[in-house]
Amino acid sequence: MFSAQNSQVSSAALYVDDVFSSYLRTGTGAATTVTTGIDLSTKGGLVFSKSRSAATDWAWYDTARGTTLDLASNTTAAQTTQSTGLTAFGTTGHSWGSLAKVNTSGATYVDFVLRKQPKFFDVVTYTGTGANRTIAHNLGSTPGCIIVKRTNTTSNWQVYHRGLTSAANSIQLNLTNAQASATTVWNSTAPTSTVFSVGTDASVNASGGTYVAYLFAHDAGGFGAAGTDNVISCGSFTVSSSTGSTDVNLGYEPQWLLAKPSTDPGFATNWDLYDTMRGWVVQPGINANLRLNPNLAQEEAADSSFQPTATGFTMLNSAVYPGVPITYIYIAIRRPMKPPTSGTQVFMPSTRTGTATAVTISNVGFTVDAILSGDRAGALGTNATVFSRPIGALQGLQTSSTSSEVNNANSLWFDVQTGYRLGTDNSGVVNANPRSYVYWNFRRAPGFFDVVCYTGNGVSGRAVAHNLEAPPELIIVKRRDSSSAFWRVLATAVPTLYGNLNVDNAFISGSGALWGNGTTYIAPTSTTFTVSATTDVNDGTLVAYLFASLPGISKVGSYTGNGSSQTINCGFAAGARFILIKATSTTGSWWVWDSARGIVAAADPALQLHSNSAEVPS
Repeated sequence: MFSAQNSQVSSAALYVDDVFSSYLRTGTGAATTVTTGIDLSTKGGLVFSKSRSAATDWAWYDTARGTTLDLASNTTAAQTTQSTGLTAFGTTGHSWGSLAKVNTSGATYVDFVLRKQPKFFDVVTYTGTGANRTIAHNLGSTPGCIIVKRTNTTSNWQVYHRGLTSAANSIQLNLTNAQASATTVWNSTAPTSTVFSVGTDASVNASGGTYVAYLFAHDAGGFGAAGTDNVISCGSFTVSSSTGSTDVNLGYEPQWLLAKPSTDPGFATNWDLYDTMRGWVVQPGINANLRLNPNLAQEEAADSSFQPTATGFTMLNSAVYPGVPITYIYIAIRRPMKPPTSGTQVFMPSTRTGTATAVTISNVGFTVDAILSGDRAGALGTNATVFSRPIGALQGLQTSSTSSEVNNANSLWFDVQTGYRLGTDNSGVVNANPRSYVYWNFRRAPGFFDVVCYTGNGVSGRAVAHNLEAPPELIIVKRRDSSSAFWRVLATAVPTLYGNLNVDNAFISGSGALWGNGTTYIAPTSTTFTVSATTDVNDGTLVAYLFASLPGISKVGSYTGNGSSQTINCGFAAGARFILIKATSTTGSWWVWDSARGIVAAADPALQLHSNSAEVPS
C-alpha cells in the first residue's frame, strides 16, 4: 500500500542525487531551462551534453570558465564562445540557447551534470608557466582521474587515471590510443588530496596557456546518511580471455560508466559511455545498451559490452581481441540513493485510453523505473504487464501467465526524464485503440522498492544482492526465459508460506523450498535475499521486485479477516493510493485498487493480477 504522505529524511545528509544527473531532453530550437535539481550557480560544476540522435560535436561548459564558453571532447579545438550555447547556471539546473548542436528542434539530447563537491568532483582553471609545478584543488581527497584541456589553442585532452601503469603515463580523451609514456605531462608525479602536478608539456602547462582541469574522486566516502558511502569510483580491470565475462565489484549499483582500454589490443579503441537513463540494462544480449563515445561525434549506437549489476558491472569478454589481455580504466557513478520524502516522489497511478499512436508521457513527476500496465477491459490475455528499466525497453512480463518475457515491439521505452514513451503497439499491452488502461508507475528508492536482475546458478541457499537498503517484506520473482515458470512470492508477514502471483491458490507451506536452502527458510536482510536451487528462482535469467515499509510512504503487512468491514491502519494521514491484497490461507484473487480509478467508495473498480478478466466493482 502506498500513500502520498511525507517521510522524514535528514537534511544534513548528502546523496549522489544532489551532485549528479543524467538528464534527457528533446530540443526545441528556442531558449530553454533544464531543471535537474542540481545547484550549479552557488556550488559550481560541469555540464557536458551530446545529441543522441545526430552526429554532432560534444559540448562541455563549466562554471570555472563561465557560460557560453564551449569545448568539444571529440576535437582538439580551443574553446569557442557560443552566445546561444549554455547561457546560465542556476540553483536548480541550467539554461540552453538555440545553438544547433545542443538544441535543434526535435533532436534528442542527454546532459551530464556534475556538481563540485568534496570527495566527488572539482573544476580548476589555471594559467601555464612552462615549468614543472603543482596546481591546488578542492576535491578533499586524492583524485582518481584528472582530465585537462588547454582552452586558448588546439591540444589533446590529457587524462591522468590511477589505473594507468604509472603517473609517468597519460592517455587522451579525444583519441583512440592506448596509454603511453609522457613524463612531461604529469611530471611523473601522482596527485595528492590537495594538489596535482603538471610538467612542461604544452597540452597541460605552456607558458601563458589557459587550462581547465576536471577532477574525479575515487572511493572517498562522504555520502549517505552516515557520510561514509562511496558514490564515484575510478578503477581498472584486466580481461585475459575472449570467453565468459569479467565482474567488477564497486560495492554499489552504478548508473553511469565511462570505460576505455588503456593497453594496446592491436586495434583502435574508443571511450565508451553508458548510463541507465538512455538505456544501460542487465543482460544486453536480450536488449542492447545505448553507447556514446566522448571522442566521437556520432550519435548513440547499440552496444552489448557492459552491463550493470547490483554491486558493480560486468564486461562480456566477447568484445576482447582473442588471446590479447587488455586492461580497462573506468569511472563509475552510483545510481540514485536518496530516500524519498513523499509518496508522490516514487509512485503514481494514472489512466488513459489507448490510441495505437506514438505518445510521450512526461507528467509522472519522477524517473520511472517500473510500470505495471493494466488493461481494464481484460479478455485479451494481457491484463497486467510489467516493464522495468533494468530490463530495458519493450520487454514485458505478464502477471497472469507463466510465459517467458516477450519483446513487445513498439510498446514502451523508458528514455523520458519524468515518464516514458508509448509506441504504436495495438496488441493490447499498453496502447491499443481504444482500450482503457491503468498504469502503476514506480521509482526505485531506498526503503521503498527495488528491481534486481540476476542469473541463476542452481546453488541452494544462494544470497542475491539488492539495493533496497532495508529487509524486503514482499519479494516477487519471475524467471524471464522460461515459458512454464510461476511467479514466486515471499511475504515475510507469513514467513513459513510462499505464494504464486499468477494463480489464486492459497499460499503453500514450506517457504524454505524457495526462500532458503531448500528446507529451511532464510529471512532476507537489508542487502540480500536467499533463494534455493529451485529453477523458478535460481535458474536462467530472473527478475525480482522487492518492497518494504517506509513510514508515511509504503506499508507491507497482513491482517486477519473478520467477515465484515474493518479499517487497516497503514499510518497514512492522506489515505492509500495503491492497495494489493491476497488471501494467504485460502483461494482468493490478487486484487488491486488505486486512487486513479477510484479508491473512496464501496464500488471501486478492482483488477486481478492473476487473471485477464475485466476490472469489477468491489
